[in-house]
Amino acid sequence: MSSKIAISLLLAALLACAAVSSAAARRLEEAETSSTAPPEEEPHHPAAVFPELPVPEHELPPLPKVELPPLFPEVDLPPKPEFPGVPEFHFPEPEAKP
Repeated sequence: MSSKIAISLLLAALLACAAVSSAAARRLEEAETSSTAPPEEEPHHPAAVFPELPVPEHELPPLPKVELPPLFPEVDLPPKPEFPGVPEFHFPEPEAKP
């Protein structure tokens, strides 16, 4: 019984792969035929992306000042404790071998 289910799932996966590959081949073929055809001129619409301002930019009023609250509140810290310094350490000089 489980072998029939496994075979059915395998066939369904193969069918899905075939459908995807044929669709990809069709798109590739369409791209090749469209690249040999003369390119169509697309109208250039820069205003669609950046609409023109009704007032020239140099005549616009200045933007208002925005004051943001500080990220961290001011905190009074106690004085920094003094730790004793780390004593200097020197590696011993290697003794000369005879």
